[in-house]
Amino acid sequence: SEHLQQTGIPFGSQDKISVPDSGPEMGEPRVAVAPVVKSKLSAKAPEFYPSGYNQNFNQNFADSSFEDTYDGYVTLAEYVQDFLNHLTEQPGCFDTEIEQFTETLNGCVTADEALQELVELIYQQATSVPNFSYMGARLCNYLSHRLTISPQSGNFRQLLLQRCRTEYENRDEATKGDETTRKQFHAFVLFLAELYLNLEIKGTKGQVTRAEILQEGLRELLNALFCNPVDSNLICAVKLLKLTGSVLEDAWKEKGKNDMEEVIQRIENVVLDANCSRDVKHMLLKLVELRSSNWGRVHGTSPPREATPENDPNYFMNEPTFYTSDGVPFTAADPDYQEKYQELLEREHLFPDYEENGTDLLGPGDLYFDDIDDEMDPEIEEAYEKFCLESERKRKQ
Repeated sequence: SEHLQQTGIPFGSQDKISVPDSGPEMGEPRVAVAPVVKSKLSAKAPEFYPSGYNQNFNQNFADSSFEDTYDGYVTLAEYVQDFLNHLTEQPGCFDTEIEQFTETLNGCVTADEALQELVELIYQQATSVPNFSYMGARLCNYLSHRLTISPQSGNFRQLLLQRCRTEYENRDEATKGDETTRKQFHAFVLFLAELYLNLEIKGTKGQVTRAEILQEGLRELLNALFCNPVDSNLICAVKLLKLTGSVLEDAWKEKGKNDMEEVIQRIENVVLDANCSRDVKHMLLKLVELRSSNWGRVHGTSPPREATPENDPNYFMNEPTFYTSDGVPFTAADPDYQEKYQELLEREHLFPDYEENGTDLLGPGDLYFDDIDDEMDPEIEEAYEKFCLESERKRKQ
C-alpha cells in the first residue's frame, strides 16, 4: 500500500495496472484498481432535450401512446391537459385514442363545474397553441355527440358556444386593441371557422347540418375585421375566407342572400382606400381572384362525352406514328392519312411472316426465327436514334 501511495495510484480502481514486486524474487505482477468516474448528469437532464421542449411532457405516456386512465393524476385538469398536449404532438393518434378518452371523461365528468372546466381547457388549447384549432374543432365535435352528461347549465356544445360568445361580443374592442390582443382575437376567429366546418348539428329528422349561429357569427367577425383595416386584421380575414369562403357562399346562396358579393366589394374598397401594406393588398387581390374561380372548385357542367377530333384538341396526341416508304412520318391527324395508310398496307406482302402490328408469326425451330438477332449493331442503333429524332423534329415543324 505504501508503494501504491508513492506512485500516486488511488485505491479502489477497476483498471488493472502492473506493479513490480519489491521483493528479492520477482513474482507475478500485482494489480491496482483505479476509481470509476461516475457522471452526475441525469438521463433527464435538459441537455438531452431539444430547445423549447417541455421535459414534463409525456411523463404519463407509455410507448408513445396516452394512458387513457384517470389513475395517477391528481386532478381531472391534469389528465385532460396531458391528452391535449399529446394530440398536439401526435395528431395521428386522434382516431385510435379518442374513444377511450371519451369513456374516461364520461366516468369522471359528472358535475357542471367539471364540464365547464373541460370546455375551458379545450378552448384555451385551441386558441393558444398554433395549428391546434382544427384538431380542437374535431375534438369538440366528437365530444358534443358522445359525452353523456347534460346538466341544467347546458351540454358540452352549448357551453362551448357560450364560451365563444364571450370572446365574440368583444370583437370591436379586440380588433382595435394592441398587437397581443389582436393576435389572441385572430386565433379565436380561426378556431370559430374550424368549428363552423367541423361541428355537426343533427336535426330532428336525422339530417346533419352546420351550426347556424356560427355562420352569422363569422359574417359579423368579417365586418369587425374590415372596420379596422390594419395589416394583421386583413390577413386574418383572408385566412378566414380561404378556409370557409366556399362553404359560406353556398350557405348564403341557399338563403337567397348575396352576402359574399358584399364581402368582395368590401375587399375591393379596402384595396383602393386602406393604408395597408402592398403585400396585404396583393393577398386581398389574390383572394378576389380565388373567389372568381369558384374558390378553386371544378364542377362538371355536362355529362362526359366520347372524345372526337371535333371536341377534343388532344384527340390525336396518343395516336401511333407511321412512316411512308420515303421515311416521312404521319399520324391519324394527317389529312392524307387514309391514302398513306393504304400504301403502308399494300407493302405488307414484303413481310408475309408478320402481322400488321408487328407480331411475329414464326416460332422456335423456324430457320428465319433462329437467325434473328434481337440486338441491333451499335452503329445501326445510333443511326436509328438519329433518324427518329430527325423525323420527330420535322413532324413538329
